[in-house]
Amino acid sequence: MLISEQVYDIKGLNYVIRCAQPEDADHLAEVRLQIDGETENMDRRRGEAYMDPEGFAALIQSDQDNPTNLFLVAEANERIVGYSRCEGSPLSRMAHKVEFGVGVIRDYWGHGIGRQLLDRSVAWSDEAGIQKMTLHVIETNVKAIDMYKKVGFEIEGVLKRDRLLTDGNYYNTIAMGRFRL
Repeated sequence: MLISEQVYDIKGLNYVIRCAQPEDADHLAEVRLQIDGETENMDRRRGEAYMDPEGFAALIQSDQDNPTNLFLVAEANERIVGYSRCEGSPLSRMAHKVEFGVGVIRDYWGHGIGRQLLDRSVAWSDEAGIQKMTLHVIETNVKAIDMYKKVGFEIEGVLKRDRLLTDGNYYNTIAMGRFRL
């Protein structure tokens, strides 16, 4: 499903949030690799589960064809600096919900990009009649947890000792959900 392009100017950064297009595939492969290497908030380490441009192009096309999927990108300074994705299920017992994920390049943190990607996804979800959005976030990502709570997500559970980080310690994953208003 497609949404209209939206321009933002937050804290001196002008950026656009729009639907991902197949021609974004090369940049998305690079951006995901970069984000995975910049933070331990993501599920992957840099290079793990690498998705090449062809994989991204196929994913984008599939998302455009699926009314319960939404793939957004944030573009600033003529490059993609972040993305988010909502993925629905083809299974009838789970067709009422989508899983949300987001990533922003570290140099672009603090400009509201993650929040705008989230807000656009929530609005799309409500308009599309999706009954529930879900996500997983590591317990140490307190800013993200607070942001999710501000838009109506609540903690539904804790996956204990779910992630092993480079410091050798295990951390909990917080499962959160937001029901359509």
